[in-house]
Amino acid sequence: MQGTVVELPYGQETVQVTVPPNNLIGVFSPQAVAVVTDIRQEIIRALNNPIGTKKLPELVKGAKKVVIVADDNTRLTPTAAIIPVLLDEMNAAGIADEQITIIIALGTHRFMTEEEILVKFGEAVVKRVTIKNHDFKNPAALVDLGQTPNGTSVWVNREAYEADFKIGIGSIVPHHIPGFAGGAKIVQPGISGEHTTAATHLLSVRAPRSYLGVADNPVRRELNMIAGKIGLHTIFNTVLNRHGQVVGAFFGDVEAAFRQGVALSREVYAAEIPEAADIVIAGSHPCDIEFWQAHKTLYPADLAVKAGGTIILVTPCYEGVAVTHGDMLDITCHTADCLKKMVTDKQVPDEVAAALAIAWAQVKEREAVFIVSDGIVADAARRLGFTPFATVQNALAAAVAKHGRNARVTVLTHAPDMLPIIKPGR
Repeated sequence: MQGTVVELPYGQETVQVTVPPNNLIGVFSPQAVAVVTDIRQEIIRALNNPIGTKKLPELVKGAKKVVIVADDNTRLTPTAAIIPVLLDEMNAAGIADEQITIIIALGTHRFMTEEEILVKFGEAVVKRVTIKNHDFKNPAALVDLGQTPNGTSVWVNREAYEADFKIGIGSIVPHHIPGFAGGAKIVQPGISGEHTTAATHLLSVRAPRSYLGVADNPVRRELNMIAGKIGLHTIFNTVLNRHGQVVGAFFGDVEAAFRQGVALSREVYAAEIPEAADIVIAGSHPCDIEFWQAHKTLYPADLAVKAGGTIILVTPCYEGVAVTHGDMLDITCHTADCLKKMVTDKQVPDEVAAALAIAWAQVKEREAVFIVSDGIVADAARRLGFTPFATVQNALAAAVAKHGRNARVTVLTHAPDMLPIIKPGR
């Protein structure tokens, strides 16, 4: 077949698909923004230039117990580079390593293994401080902080809440639930109970389409409120390029530092596309572990495709659909409206899973979804409401047969972290 050969990242490997040149709108990836030349120096620069707060040693001085809340191995944040600098700054303020604990902001993800913790945080950090997985299912590990004005019941990690000083570490990328990941998201869902997470996720699907790229929205405001309740003092957020390299770092006030980071994140992840496509081929990298992460591929693709079009989702999903949400496939056959009624009628035990099932249904009700995945077997794919294919080429051939030989095709190589913007008037 003659055409443009497109290579998509696929876990640690790549896959190829050939797209006829007359059909191809373009191949889009996050922008090639210049990376910092020295990560450590960028970390120090950010700490020396706090946004809306005092410097870290002044903030932490006198604390008896410090908690660092850091994202997990589903994120590329270079925690192994960031945390040693933070520890040194705290030591200089009189805080010993023994007074500091890292709590991994798993949300409702599975626990990280000791080996994964070593890779994510680095040997130096593992030797210096205690590192714990957040246990979202253990009521004894949580504290009840009442409700937000929206009625969200706030249950958060008890140890983090009781610490004298707490700082969140993460990265700022477009995200379908709060608009952008980063900032207060390290608390909710990062170190919250599952019912709190269910509430904010269900809040996000009250809108007919995701909040991807919308910086100010009801969910973001709720997350900020919850972070305020736990007393999150500061954040240290990075903006990365598609290879996980640092483009910029931001330290300071939970909301003010986050807002500055969002501006840079847009520069990296926004992609202007000339027209909406009939077919979008979307790779899931770097969200490859399971579909609970890879589903983030759907929302950027949804922005880039015409209503009634086809999304071809390309993802390895080594651990299947969802390790910690095993009943997911029992509900993904339902429509969005049906699922919302089931939640209202208390017919779904796992409301976090229900919220994502609603989000997936809203996409499926606008577009068809084809999937190419070694980790999701054909039966599971069909129960998700997707049509499985063995190769991307086969999926594209079926989509072109469906939409006609003049079908327009867009490729998003790193879809989960992208923000497609269709140029006005197209």
